[in-house]
Order: sequence, then structure tokens, then C-alpha cells
Amino acid sequence: MARTRNVDDFLKAAADERTVRAGFWPKVMRLAGKLPFAEDLLAAYYCAFDRNTPHQVRFILLGALAYFVMPIDVVPDILPMFGFADDAAVLAAALKAVSDAIRPEHRDAAKRKLAA
Repeated sequence: MARTRNVDDFLKAAADERTVRAGFWPKVMRLAGKLPFAEDLLAAYYCAFDRNTPHQVRFILLGALAYFVMPIDVVPDILPMFGFADDAAVLAAALKAVSDAIRPEHRDAAKRKLAA
């Protein structure tokens, strides 16, 4: 029963853009230098919140971003070297599914943010 509730909570949060917006930047700012996939993560964020991005693409990216933000995790983020492997895998799968939707301006914004 508790497991089902956690999954239900995750699915509700994934559909809720506010959850991603509220949790994304604090976590990224804290971990950006430690994440080898930080640029892809930021490009996905910028694409997900771009008004011109199709709804289906936004849904896929918001799900992957919510997985990154949510404390419910298959592999806890506090584990050295392995903690973000599941986050990277979920993001990679989402990016592969929607790769055509991530435009150069999303990637450029991600690079600028990381450089700042």
C-alpha cells in the first residue's frame, strides 16, 4: 500500500510543473559541478518550459525532471558515484525520445547557465 502511494505521489508531482520549478534550481545549483549530465539536464529544463515545445514532449521531459527533483529514487542520490546513475538513465531515455524537440537555443541557454 505504501509503495502504491509513493508511485501515485510521484505521478501527481510529475504532472505538476510547480514541483519541478520549485525543486529544480536549488538541486541543480547544489550539484551542477558534480553532474556529468548537467548540460543535458538544463537543456531539458529549458525545452520543457518553452511555450513552443509540443505538449507530449513537455510531458516526457517534465516526468524526467520530476524524477531528478523528487526525493523518491530507485538509487538514493547520497550514494557516491551511483546515486545519480538512475537520474542520468531516466534523463537519457527522455532525451532520446524527444531529441528533435531540443533546439540549439535550449542547449545554448544551458551552456550559458553553466558558465555563469
